[in-house]
Amino acid sequence: MKWGILATGTIAKKFASTVEQMGAEGEQLVAVGSRHLESAQAFAQQYGIPRCYDSYEALAADPEVEAIYIATPNTLHYENCKLCLEQGKHVLCEKPFTITPEQAQQLYRLAEEKHLFLMEAFWIWLLPLYDHLREILTAGTIGELKQITCQYGFVASGARKDRKFDSGLGGGALLDIGIYNLGFLRILTGQDPEKVETKEVHINEYGTDDYSRLVLTYPGGCMAESVQTIGQELERNARILGTKGSIFLPDFQHAETMTLEVEGKEPEIIRCPVDINGFEYEIREASRCVKLGRTDSDRYTPQDSLALTRLMYDTRMSWGMKFAGEV
Repeated sequence: MKWGILATGTIAKKFASTVEQMGAEGEQLVAVGSRHLESAQAFAQQYGIPRCYDSYEALAADPEVEAIYIATPNTLHYENCKLCLEQGKHVLCEKPFTITPEQAQQLYRLAEEKHLFLMEAFWIWLLPLYDHLREILTAGTIGELKQITCQYGFVASGARKDRKFDSGLGGGALLDIGIYNLGFLRILTGQDPEKVETKEVHINEYGTDDYSRLVLTYPGGCMAESVQTIGQELERNARILGTKGSIFLPDFQHAETMTLEVEGKEPEIIRCPVDINGFEYEIREASRCVKLGRTDSDRYTPQDSLALTRLMYDTRMSWGMKFAGEV
C-alpha cells in the first residue's frame, strides 16, 4: 500500500523506519506533509520519500497516496482524520484517537459512508504476545481474573515536556501513556469497567495531569489498578492474578515476554518476539483490511477504540480537567 505521513515528529519517524524495513511486504512511503516545508524535505530525504508538501491539505490531495498515517498532537487528530477521509484516503491515526467520544463516532461514521478504512494506531493491541495471552485467559489456565496491576511512567523534559503537558495539544499522562494501561486492561477483560475510582491525581500548572492512580472494577469482581505518570520513572510492568495462577509481564508495552505461574506447575517463561519494533502489526492490519474492502478492523474494533476514548474522557471530566478550547 502507498502511504503518506502527516507530520514529521518522533513517532512519525518510527513509523517511517518501520515501513522502510517492511519493503518486501509491498508497503511504500510515497509522500510526507508538514506545516513547514523544511521539515518535510528533511524527513523525505532521511527516508527516501519522493514527494514532500508544506501543508496537510496538499498531502491529502496527492492522488498517488492510498493511506495516510496521522502523527500530529492529540487535539489535531479529529480535523486531520476528517481532512484525509474527505479526500478519499484510508487512515491510520495515532493514539489517542480523538479527544471526545463524539469526535470518534463522527469519524467512524464518515469512514463507513465513504467506504474507507479507519483505525486508531494502538499498536500494542496487535502484538503476538497478546494474542497468546488472550488464548491463555480464554482457556481458563489461570482461572477467573481477580486482580490486575499495571504502571507506566517516565520523566518528560525539554520540548517533549512542553508538548506532553500542553493543554492546547491534549497533553497529560492519561491520554499520553494511561491509554496503554487502560487498553491493556481491556485486552485482558474484554469489557468496560463497572466503576472507576480516582485514588490520586495531580494536575500541574499547565492544567494537565502528570500523575494519577485509578482503581477499576470489572463485571465479575475483577479489580485493577492503573498508575500513569510523566513526572517519574516507573517500570512498565504488569501482574495478573487469577484463581488458579498468575502472569507477570516485565514490560507490558513492548510486550515480548511473560512468566506464567499455575498452581502445581513450574513457572513458564513465554517469549513472543516482534519482527521489527511492534509497529509492523498495525501497518499489516491496515493493509489487510484495505485489501478486504473493510472500513474498520475486526481485531482492534471501533467499539474498542470508542470505549477507551469514552473511559479517558469520563475520567478527566471527573477531575474537572478540560483542554484549552473545550466547553
